[in-house]
Amino acid sequence: MEKPLVICSTLLIETSPQSLPLGAACIASSIKSDPRTKDKVRVILRDASKEENLSISKSKEKFLDGEVPGFFLASVYVWNRVELEAVALEIKKEYPSCITICGGPEVTANPFSFEKSFDYITTGPGEDIVPDLISKILEGKADSISKIIKASPQKNETLNLESPYLDGTLDPAKYGGALWELARGCPFKCSYCFESKGENKISYFPMERIKAELDLFAEKKIPQVFVLDPTYNADKKRAMEILNLISKKTPDTFYYFEARAEFIDRELARAFTKIPCALQFGLQSVDENVLRLVHRGFNKKAFVKNVGILNQEGVIFGFDLIYGLPGDTFKGFKQSMDFALNLYPNNLETFCLSVLPGTVLFDEAEKLNLHYETEAPYHVLYTDKYSKEDLKLSSELSLSCTLFYNIGRAVPWFISFVRFFNNQPHKFLQKFIKWYEKVYKNNILTCSFCSDADYFEVQKMQLAFLNDLCREKHCENVFRVLEDIVILNGAFSVNSSTGKSQKVQLKYHPDDLLSEYALDPMFFLKNAKPYRCTVLVQNGDYRLVKN
Repeated sequence: MEKPLVICSTLLIETSPQSLPLGAACIASSIKSDPRTKDKVRVILRDASKEENLSISKSKEKFLDGEVPGFFLASVYVWNRVELEAVALEIKKEYPSCITICGGPEVTANPFSFEKSFDYITTGPGEDIVPDLISKILEGKADSISKIIKASPQKNETLNLESPYLDGTLDPAKYGGALWELARGCPFKCSYCFESKGENKISYFPMERIKAELDLFAEKKIPQVFVLDPTYNADKKRAMEILNLISKKTPDTFYYFEARAEFIDRELARAFTKIPCALQFGLQSVDENVLRLVHRGFNKKAFVKNVGILNQEGVIFGFDLIYGLPGDTFKGFKQSMDFALNLYPNNLETFCLSVLPGTVLFDEAEKLNLHYETEAPYHVLYTDKYSKEDLKLSSELSLSCTLFYNIGRAVPWFISFVRFFNNQPHKFLQKFIKWYEKVYKNNILTCSFCSDADYFEVQKMQLAFLNDLCREKHCENVFRVLEDIVILNGAFSVNSSTGKSQKVQLKYHPDDLLSEYALDPMFFLKNAKPYRCTVLVQNGDYRLVKN
């Protein structure tokens, strides 16, 4: 008799290293390895992507792939809830004997809302409770099982779980990179995060597993790894040890870390420079009163000092900001943006607040005067201090920052240009988005810019905008300086990110354009001699070449 088939599934927001089916894969690995289930079922990991624009029936077909399921498990997030519920109901309709089970962050947050869509609902980590559930069902004990099953709290500081990478369940090469779990839990309790109701502690995966996974990444020549540890540098000794391992085992792989700026010191900053990597810091807001309302600490003095160390050591880093936080205002968000951009981050990611079910913020929403969407993605609609119009303006400013600063690779010259035009960062970006909407007739809302090819389209927009600003300021001659600075720095940035050589035409010598004098465009124009040349940028350096 053929063993029952267990399909572990999820719907990805996109097919990328940042969006691979790690949660579903972890459950699949646990079922494969658990003594209660490993010899009793067949386990398959299946995923689809929202980029494919599949109908519910097509998604169902892709998940099943012509096989008859005994169990259908769905890993549910904010972005895929509606689709996975519909798929599960379709599968149940076609195969009434199939047992449908759901888990994941969205389920853990609000399990009772899934009772009509799935046979069983699991909350919290599923590596133990899902094999136990399947085992009991196979043993005919279904009548004794509660419909909603809650995972027990993690008792040990070490997580002894099967790795979906090491057992072959998940091939990172298929997705062009890996999501890499080093730990679970967080020492902080920010009320907008799922960890706000956690145990206020971190549990770590053993170093033996970490070393073995690094060996696998090296063997498969994985180009990039996104580290899943909300505060990578919470334990400095461990952070240093893993950085040393990465340097030895995967020196050519690019790593992305989430860290806490207040915990950075020069030794750690220098360790980050030994590997290709970027750090992301959750700044969220610079208003201490706003942060206090969401139970997030912030030491502004230490933050600025330590970010300065990162800049001195040449570490790539970025910040996150949230608009719509309780107690915040549009003015406060603009002040936070100005603070962040004046610290020269490589990127500034800005998000509308989501009042996620299962968080402390969700429980306190009424008290904090938060009005939000009742369905995913649960964005805040307005607060007592943040009107609908202000949120719309914040969204436009956020879009401007993403387009002009992040995708436009503007960090080397942005602040100096802002100062030249006697502006503040947020006012400069507001002016750009108004200009863009006028010139491109609101097409910005349907555009998607994410590749290096798109960067050159954005660069054209930047230059056209800067040219118009120079005309307004009656300093048209300065534009040729600004243009060269944008083009040369863009060539270096694209060469760094892609490894591809870049050839550009310039009106000034690159030595001058890369000097500190270029930070003052008017001074540069008066003192630098024009020097028409062709420059080849490769391997992080440049040389003059003939046309």
